Amino acid sequence: MPRKIVKSKFFFEEDYVETIGEVSTEKVKDWASNDKLKIVGKPVSRIDGYDKVSGSAVYTFDVSLPRMTHAKILGSPHPHAKIKKINIKKAKELPGVLAVLTSNNCPKIPWFYNTTVLFDPHLRCEGDEVAAVAAETENIADEALRLIELEYEELPFVTSAEEAMKDNAPKVHDFGNIVRGKPNVYSRGNVEDGFKQADLVFEDKFTTQIAIHNPTEVHCSVANWDGNKLTLWDSTQGIFTVREEVAQSLNIPESEVRVIKHYMGGGFGSKLEAGKYSVIAALLAKEIGRPVKITHDRKQMNLITGNRPDSIQTLKAGVKKEGTLTAITHNSVAAVGAYPSGGGSSGPLIGIYKCPNVNATDYSVMINAGRARPFRAPGHVQGTFALESFIDELAEKVGMDPLDFRLKNYSDVDPISGAPYTSKLLKEAYKKGAEAIGWYSKRKAPGSDKGHIKRGLGMATQIWWGGGAPPANVILKLNGDGSINILAGSQDLGTGTYTFVAQIAAEVLEIPMEKIQVILGDTSIVPYGPASGGSMTAPSVSPAVRDAAEQMKSKLISGAAAVLELPEEQLIYKEGIVLNKNDKAKSISIPDLMRKMREQVLVTTGARNANPKGYAINTFGAHFAEVEVDTETGKIKVLKIVAAHDIGRVLNRKTLENQFHGGIMQGLSYALMEERIMDSNTGKVLNTNLHTYKVPTIKDTPEIEIYIVSEGDNLISNTGVKGIGEPAIIPTAGAIANAVYNAIGVRIKSIPMTPDKVLKALNS
Repeated sequence: MPRKIVKSKFFFEEDYVETIGEVSTEKVKDWASNDKLKIVGKPVSRIDGYDKVSGSAVYTFDVSLPRMTHAKILGSPHPHAKIKKINIKKAKELPGVLAVLTSNNCPKIPWFYNTTVLFDPHLRCEGDEVAAVAAETENIADEALRLIELEYEELPFVTSAEEAMKDNAPKVHDFGNIVRGKPNVYSRGNVEDGFKQADLVFEDKFTTQIAIHNPTEVHCSVANWDGNKLTLWDSTQGIFTVREEVAQSLNIPESEVRVIKHYMGGGFGSKLEAGKYSVIAALLAKEIGRPVKITHDRKQMNLITGNRPDSIQTLKAGVKKEGTLTAITHNSVAAVGAYPSGGGSSGPLIGIYKCPNVNATDYSVMINAGRARPFRAPGHVQGTFALESFIDELAEKVGMDPLDFRLKNYSDVDPISGAPYTSKLLKEAYKKGAEAIGWYSKRKAPGSDKGHIKRGLGMATQIWWGGGAPPANVILKLNGDGSINILAGSQDLGTGTYTFVAQIAAEVLEIPMEKIQVILGDTSIVPYGPASGGSMTAPSVSPAVRDAAEQMKSKLISGAAAVLELPEEQLIYKEGIVLNKNDKAKSISIPDLMRKMREQVLVTTGARNANPKGYAINTFGAHFAEVEVDTETGKIKVLKIVAAHDIGRVLNRKTLENQFHGGIMQGLSYALMEERIMDSNTGKVLNTNLHTYKVPTIKDTPEIEIYIVSEGDNLISNTGVKGIGEPAIIPTAGAIANAVYNAIGVRIKSIPMTPDKVLKALNS
């Protein structure tokens, strides 16, 4: 099919990015609704499911190579310090120790936007890398770390964004504590005029906590050199990103770095970049001439591999008596850790509701703690909690039902650009979710239940991008026996990529899924594709798969026309056979056709199409929550979550529900439990394991209902797919918070909503 090179601009995790890549330009026929498709949209079991439940799936943590050694990293015990002296003599002399890296003998490799180096003598947070040891076993490596003699100069530290913004605060970096030296500011209209037009002006403040990613599989890498070529097994969300960043760090060509990741135990955004540990493993492996495996323990993960930043959000709005928003402002301050990262939370506020006068200011502030990383809908989870709580407050101030208030300020075009949406079915999601939860029939006046056990309903709205973009490429190989190999430029985080790739090929070519092999996660084998973050994978990769499969179908029809000496327009393809429309007896199967064509393998290359110009591409949805609050103990129990979403086409109903259940539980955890706790006196994190860092168990799971109100967004791609990873979590905390208010009649403006906060709010 025809191709061209285009520039694409799209939102990825924390910012807009531009890419240049080859795209497909030929439009294929839009798919029918899912109920008319045979495989796509159906609840197909994962093709890699047996490998995972049987234990035969090899994760990076499981990789074991001949003569493999083990490395461990020593982290700083101080939140802010400089290394005065370091002595590795005893560590190197320990039997079984093979190499020791420190700032004294490691190349000065730039890191984190060149604000530091791989081993920086200036340590800016607890856990910052001081040294690394390679040894015959992990135990020997751990013992060697304890033998390293260090003398530190302890420095003043700061552990909160508010303190870090003061003029006399300790400087995390010489250039200051605010990322880029200034906030991100968004503005439209004139907010002062908007406030003057309002009948009511209201202001409130909300806070959210720092949350840790804590995937099941810890961050880990295995490095092995063969001459000048490096193979790196890495638990990563972006094999090509790791290849690029490791090659740059080591100053070698990307062609000499191979990154492999077949299975992965979660990432949630923290594994979207190469870690220091990956480069350290490569350096140690090069030095000793043997493979090196390096794994963070749970404490190291909690300290330095990433977190969702906290936020202090102040919102102010002007509203007419009949419910129309006239102006809204948002000021957010977020602690992003010791190195530059994004902490903005204003995205939902500027993008959901129709309001002509908006101003949003986001400060990302560095403190002496682990660095923030993208975390499943970065900014939007904390921003949606504050915004949707505030919207409920505004609705109450003007005497409106919260859902009716949202419908009053519904925007049919993108409020930011004024462009039309490729699709927007948020009203349909509101209607479906409200019906399923019994919004208008069951919702009562806040706090009106009798007794100490009180129930309430709440809701919150979701917006995200998730439209996908090029470049994303796929190679499809059709073998002479009718089987298929698909090499897709992607990686599977555990979300079902292997399965939906096979489903699309099976749908187009009508070949059983058991005859389709999908290959992902190896930079030396698969073509280029995007990192798996920002709900980008399915909407980027699925159109490329369909493009390659449709090309293969066309190639088979053309080949059959030549072999059968018939015009192509007389031929149709069905279930692996090319048929003559006028004489069904004159047909030819794929094996017979390829034999007569003297072809053992037919190959097509598919590419994702360019996004349409002049449109806004977003996902939309709403979560409705029913909760129960014990006003004597302060304990909140979530009884039910209804999730209603507009996310384009469903590729696999079963894996979609898996994603939504996981996202909802992660949102529930954020609303009620998770929180990194730091001692401001020592600068140390107090809960660095899964015993003291609380996450929900299966007993905390409420009843969950999922409704998808969309059938496909045909303007964006040939599959009409949008991403669901982020939409699944975004509105959950806000919906629960609003339900808690409806139950007890007192608003809790700080999450997690732990029992002590509930009791304090009730007693106030």
